[in-house]
Amino acid sequence: MTIAEATPDFEADRNDRAFLGHPKGLGYLAFVEGCERFSYYSMQTLLVLYMVKYLLLPENAAGVIGLDWVKNFYGLDGQPLASRLFGDYTSLVYLTPIVGGLIADRWLGRRTTLILGGLVMALGHFLMAFEGSFLFALVALIVGVGLFKGNIASQVGELYGPNDLRRAMAFQIFYIAINVSVIAAPLVAGTLGEKVSWHWGFGTAGVVMVIGLILYIMAKPWLPADNLPSKAKAAGAAAAEPMPRQDWLRVAAVLLLVPVLATALLTNQEIFNAYLVWADQHFQLTFFGQTLPTSWMITIDATASFSMLVAVAAFYVWYGKRYREPDELGKMIIGSLFSIAGGLCLVMAAATQGDGKIGLFWPLMFHLLNSIGFAHIMPVSLALFTKLAPRALNATIIGIYYLAFFGANYAVGTVGGWYSSMPTTAFWLFHVATAVVGLIAFILFKLFLAKRLMGDPAAT
Repeated sequence: MTIAEATPDFEADRNDRAFLGHPKGLGYLAFVEGCERFSYYSMQTLLVLYMVKYLLLPENAAGVIGLDWVKNFYGLDGQPLASRLFGDYTSLVYLTPIVGGLIADRWLGRRTTLILGGLVMALGHFLMAFEGSFLFALVALIVGVGLFKGNIASQVGELYGPNDLRRAMAFQIFYIAINVSVIAAPLVAGTLGEKVSWHWGFGTAGVVMVIGLILYIMAKPWLPADNLPSKAKAAGAAAAEPMPRQDWLRVAAVLLLVPVLATALLTNQEIFNAYLVWADQHFQLTFFGQTLPTSWMITIDATASFSMLVAVAAFYVWYGKRYREPDELGKMIIGSLFSIAGGLCLVMAAATQGDGKIGLFWPLMFHLLNSIGFAHIMPVSLALFTKLAPRALNATIIGIYYLAFFGANYAVGTVGGWYSSMPTTAFWLFHVATAVVGLIAFILFKLFLAKRLMGDPAAT
């Protein structure tokens, strides 16, 4: 069985090119994912700043239910506690998709699971409007994202037949929709949160999540058939069916790639944590007498990511007509080199600061180079995982993919707390070192394991 045959059978209409040359269902899924990511990144953009500048201040913290217990549990307060809570939240939202995938594959089907997740996420965003329910809101969002996340990405892959070459570009488009949302989230929710009221920013995220959920329900005729399990499977009868050896090898490849991806992602995920605190304290953000919201640095990053996703995709279309295009792991190695270069820009920014504020040249160079790295790693790795996924574990494997984000964000929760006590140059050099580790691991995987575990790379 080839790698391509690992994807579930779906009778895709090869003549359906209504959305940028792709099936109409891709347009709906991209827009729904965009709404979900707008709501998520609105929350993620505001979260650390909200805690550091408002919620964890003594006069406000007393009203948060359960916060004293959390402080005692971690033995932290202030910025280190904010980074730890951020890390736990943003890691757990990438751990729960495994459970969400299992629920969809074994019991409820993707559609019901996704809709339930959207409802719980919207509830979580609205709970953020009340300071006392802050911790309950985080729990609701963790559960909601888990039910939603993997169950939408797996549907993108099913829009295409096993040998449809449009699949990789579909995930590029999917990620472009995500990045448009990340551009918009700080401009809308970030500005409302920092300039009007924190709760207005969080409430906006909830409204957009509801809009995306309604659109998903309306899009049913253009989406892949649901994977609703049979009654026998739901009862566990099908769980005893053994997977063939080739499928187990694919699962092994997935599990090996997860920690490598997590290591390679660390610098990128730090953007929403200690990087924002650093920017708020030390970046020159005042122009013509107006101070820009710190959250707009996320818009800068998302704009660079969007632009580089388009540019990299266009480059490989041009390159592929003239030369042999690098395989997935080759592109991920190239991406790691750019991630390292981006991290070194942050080291330069810290090393050359002096007594004044940091100008935006080095931060902008970081966002540019890091975004080129992102464009080479993230869409490619997600497409690779959908190809590796055995038919019986499609949504579950996509959930396992997000374990890389769990690992990266959990590490960021710890590493971000070092910012207050560690020299800034050393802090960012540590992040560069993690990108180097990711690079070496990708190279070793390609040289020694890729063919054995994934077959001929040319077939992927």
